[in-house]
Amino acid sequence: MEGKEEDVRLGANKFNERQPIGTAAQTQDKDYKEPPPSPFFEAAELSSWSFYRAGIAEFIATFLFLYITVLTVMGVSKAPNKCASVGIQGIAWAFGGMIFALVYCTAGISGGHINPAVTFGLFLGRKLTLTRALYYMVMQCLGAICGAGVVKGFEGKRVFTDVGGGANVIAHGYTKGDGLGAEIVGTFVLVYTVFSATDAKRSARDSHVPILAPLPIGFAVFLVHLATIPITGTGINPARSLGAAIIYNQDKAWDDHWIYWVGPFIGAALAALYHVVVIRAIPFKSKS
Repeated sequence: MEGKEEDVRLGANKFNERQPIGTAAQTQDKDYKEPPPSPFFEAAELSSWSFYRAGIAEFIATFLFLYITVLTVMGVSKAPNKCASVGIQGIAWAFGGMIFALVYCTAGISGGHINPAVTFGLFLGRKLTLTRALYYMVMQCLGAICGAGVVKGFEGKRVFTDVGGGANVIAHGYTKGDGLGAEIVGTFVLVYTVFSATDAKRSARDSHVPILAPLPIGFAVFLVHLATIPITGTGINPARSLGAAIIYNQDKAWDDHWIYWVGPFIGAALAALYHVVVIRAIPFKSKS
């Protein structure tokens, strides 16, 4: 059915309007092809250049992500007042815009994860092997460290340290529980959007509407940052938090650092569970 106009029309219109949008996934007569679950381990990919190329793409993307976003955060921190800088909205746009651009650039090579929590969620959703997931996470963390390191080189050690180095910390007035909850919900929003934007059903059912997956993903990052920058500085990406914390390397960056790993991983796991139970739900068959 690929590439045929008549099948595109069929995929968009084969169900009458009384049926709620999306419930076609619960029928036996599917109008799309669901890719098979990824194996837990696949030794053959270790000898494939595409495997290592994907890791390099994740490294470069996370490097660029930290470079742009940490510079933006530091620009706001150095400004004498909020009106003299892009402010929180500008920081949110920097994070969301970079994710949009980098996912667009790397989706065809590595899938455009740029985030260990996204990788973890997709692994739980059977979208990639354990080997690839671990490899991606290592490359993402290395890229983040290098990106933050370059920013420190530009700004100088004194300035970088004085303005916090872009490291995530829990804001005054909020508890560790508040921060953990914000990271869980924020990461759930992101990973849920990733699953939805890359859902196989869209290639058929929504084929009459142009879908650009990086756009909703980047917009989700933007919105989560607007909501949670005042609480946690917004992590939702363990590599981003780790890279800034290592280069900044002050006690306050490490005091609550566990939150920026535990929260995103819990949020990603919940999003993966929701994807498996609801989005890819298998219809119940009663015995007659």
